[in-house]
Amino acid sequence: MTLGDVLGFSDPQERVFGRILQLVLLGILLYGLATLQFGMAANGGLALAVTLLPALLRREYGYSMDAGLVLWITVAVFLHSVGSLGPYTWFPWYDSVTHTISATVIAGTGYAALRAFERHSDDIDVPSKFRAVFIVVFVLAAGVVWEILEFASGGLASITGTQAPLTVMGIDDIVSDMIFNTAGAVIVAAWGTCYVGGFVAFLGRRLRSESGD
Repeated sequence: MTLGDVLGFSDPQERVFGRILQLVLLGILLYGLATLQFGMAANGGLALAVTLLPALLRREYGYSMDAGLVLWITVAVFLHSVGSLGPYTWFPWYDSVTHTISATVIAGTGYAALRAFERHSDDIDVPSKFRAVFIVVFVLAAGVVWEILEFASGGLASITGTQAPLTVMGIDDIVSDMIFNTAGAVIVAAWGTCYVGGFVAFLGRRLRSESGD
């Protein structure tokens, strides 16, 4: 069963919904550039670039990602980019939702990479219970990197006098972010690993190709 099957949408419906979200992100990018709000433009541009990665993989490597996964990735970056327009400050729960959803995407990516390396090398044999631990640790490490980027973004913005694309909300916000990052990781570790099997297989093929096997 794929994630698309769970969502209950057909592939065409998922693709149409994804295109609508991409158009909104493009609008954020263009509006930010037109109004010289470069933080907004950076948010919209980076989010849009992430949503184009599945298409790049299909064009360059012939890998067609499940439409449900593509939509999930698009929703994750869309919510973050739109949140920077106001919802982060309007709704106290919004940040928690975005971090949880984004963490599930990062967790799935980390798990897929681990399984691909594990299948590729006979020297790597990870017990199934440790895989769940790895997912949580991987997401928490990514969360730490993200918080560092937020601080760096704020410092750079203060030096250049521009709007920061990432906002630091304080220590309490960092703690809350890490809690919901953990929640997203646990969700994937418990129920979501089966939905990235296709991506695991793709990474495995790339590893074999690059090693000349």
